[in-house]
Amino acid sequence: MRKACLVLLTVLLSTTITFAQDWAREDLEKSPRHQEWVTIKHDNRVVHAFVVYPEVENKVPAILVIHENRGLTDWVRSLADQVAAAGYIAVAPDLLSGMGPDGGKTSDFPSSDAAREGIYKLSTDQVTADLNTAFDYATALSACNGKVAAAGFCWGGSQTFRFATNQADLEAAFVFYGRSPGKDAISRIECPVYGFYGGRDSRVNSTIPQTEEHMQESGKTFEPMIYEGAGHGFMRSGEAPDASEANKEARQEAWKRWMDLLKEM
Repeated sequence: MRKACLVLLTVLLSTTITFAQDWAREDLEKSPRHQEWVTIKHDNRVVHAFVVYPEVENKVPAILVIHENRGLTDWVRSLADQVAAAGYIAVAPDLLSGMGPDGGKTSDFPSSDAAREGIYKLSTDQVTADLNTAFDYATALSACNGKVAAAGFCWGGSQTFRFATNQADLEAAFVFYGRSPGKDAISRIECPVYGFYGGRDSRVNSTIPQTEEHMQESGKTFEPMIYEGAGHGFMRSGEAPDASEANKEARQEAWKRWMDLLKEM
């Protein structure tokens, strides 16, 4: 009896995790824009990516959307769709490709905790190679005007900052509550870096002063913005049906700033 209860509890918890982003999935399914899954390859590795195209007449920039430590969730895909709605090609690589059960991707992990465990087993070299391949794919798209920027969230924010140290042709890096790489790596950055941080995120925010110092010493552009009252992950939680007013407001302000900066590319 006890074993049966434990099994039932496990199923309920898994169901809760699976459907925790129903609101994001529903928005995604209502989208009129062209969405597709593609596979991009490098060496002996296959990376799955979710791509959304805007409904525009001219060629436009592409944005690499780098997911949180939960992997390429419905919310991340929904955000990619919103980026396309704003007039940009969104390319969201699943960096957990091949890392799930039986070589699956994010959606094949049994829970978000399992996906997190998978994320922190990734090697930085593999992540860099995956992102460079996604960058090349985006640049080569016939609908792209050749300009590619990157935007990442949480773990993806840190990876966006790090990717800027490895991809000299990146137009801009939009770091949402992510940490910076070391001082030596910062010296390799060629594009402007824009930071978005929640005021109630002392773990990440405590690193901002040193990042500013290192970027300034290296002659690089770094413009951080802190949204008071917001917590870590406010871009996602600020969209949720139960969003706090602080997270909701931060999400709206950060989105406007991000879109304004994209127009300057």
